[in-house]
Amino acid sequence: MASCAALSSSLVEYFEGEDFYRCGYCKNESGSRSNGMWAHSMTVQDYQDLIDRGWRRSGRYVYKPVMNQTCCPQYTIRCRALQFQPSKSHKKVLKKMLKFLAKGEISKGSCEDEPMEPSMEDAVAGDMALINRLDLQCDLKNLGDNLKESLEREVKKKGKSTKKEESKEFIQSQDRNEELGSGEPSHAVEVHAVPKPGKGADLSKPPCRKAKEIRKERKRLKLMQQSPAGGPEGFQAPREPKTKPNQPKSLEELIFESLPEDSSHKLEVRVVRSSPPSSQFKATMLESYQVYKRYQMVIHNHSPDEPTVSQFTGFLCTSPLEGHYRPSDLLCPETYVWVPIEQCLPSLENSKYCRFNQDPEAADEGRSRDPDRLQVLYKKAILPYGVFKQQQREPGEEAAVLQYASLVGQACSERMLLFRN
Repeated sequence: MASCAALSSSLVEYFEGEDFYRCGYCKNESGSRSNGMWAHSMTVQDYQDLIDRGWRRSGRYVYKPVMNQTCCPQYTIRCRALQFQPSKSHKKVLKKMLKFLAKGEISKGSCEDEPMEPSMEDAVAGDMALINRLDLQCDLKNLGDNLKESLEREVKKKGKSTKKEESKEFIQSQDRNEELGSGEPSHAVEVHAVPKPGKGADLSKPPCRKAKEIRKERKRLKLMQQSPAGGPEGFQAPREPKTKPNQPKSLEELIFESLPEDSSHKLEVRVVRSSPPSSQFKATMLESYQVYKRYQMVIHNHSPDEPTVSQFTGFLCTSPLEGHYRPSDLLCPETYVWVPIEQCLPSLENSKYCRFNQDPEAADEGRSRDPDRLQVLYKKAILPYGVFKQQQREPGEEAAVLQYASLVGQACSERMLLFRN
């Protein structure tokens, strides 16, 4: 048993049962259900662990939606900012911004109607078409002459009888039975006729080869050109690795691209204190409000009069486009594991409530396993629930505590203090 004089843990007061509240999406007065508790104090680690179990908060009120019973399930989404991958639309916006800063030019087109993410099928098809076109052009340019020369050498190495048979098949003549004036067989095979069906391939053209073989041939020729004099064929001298020419730029390179000294505009990022409001925050509040108002109108289709200044100063907007930022994960409402959003979207198209974890045998690994170790603050003393329940015989007390333990999990139940009166 410990005194609360050195209290530095999270202190929460759990509300037994389930609360009904107005849904912010369908405006249903009694369609959304949640379990809630009041956080008198909350540490960062405890709040993070609660988020990882589907909890969220509004001020000091911490609540967990009942996902399988609420009208509009509120799935917890996680955007991995450190691994953020800008899409083509993001890069386009950055290029337009840099162009405006450097030259003061504003693009005529508007990107409001453009999709945030391109179709995966269109992107793959476009890339494959470009690769095939480039491979074909490169192969015809670099390997056409080599293949013809190799073919002519192979023809010359054959015997006279073979030459005579091949020449008879391909020499263009008006009368194939007419004998030449010299009486000797002709060896001039410069002009070839189109072979008849079933007579074989046209030797005047390079034989068809697979793209994989052509790439190997191109690589072999490149190694021969780079090999030192007198070295064996295919030998490549060691050299320092170089970066790939087609390596995409990182987000830092896109954002912090250098601008010319005579650029038309300058961009400066400042961090100002909003609570309590600093002088810089007060001076720029109206300008920031106009940006917020524009965002609400474009993204959420709000009317010009709907976003007020008080909403801007006291409301943190959550964008419905969070799922368009990659990589993003959704929290499984049953096993509390993070699943890539690409794997969740097909299931959500069929049902509002989904279990994202595809393993039917998987269970909640952080569930409450030993409720007696749950920490309780009672009469200014901290004691385990196993000791506390021996002193309490109120009906419904144990059921409420067990429900709280199952919702917050074993780790949080042992760290946070549950206030009991």
